[in-house]
Amino acid sequence: MSHPTLSRSINDRVIAGVMGGIARRFGWSSTVVRVLFVVVSILSAAFPGILVYLVLWLVMPEGD
Repeated sequence: MSHPTLSRSINDRVIAGVMGGIARRFGWSSTVVRVLFVVVSILSAAFPGILVYLVLWLVMPEGD
C-alpha cells in the first residue's frame, strides 16, 4: 500500500499547507490535525508550535 509523500498541500491550506499536507500523508482530517497542533502548542511550554511550523514550512516541499 503506497502512502502519499509528505509535502505541503496546495488545495488544503490555511497559511502554508503544512497541516493539510500532514493530514493528507496520514489520511486524517486536516481540521483535526490543526486543532491538535494548536492544543498541544498551547498546553505544552516545551513545544514551540510556531517555530516547529516555520521549520516544517521551510523543509517540506510544496506538493499537489
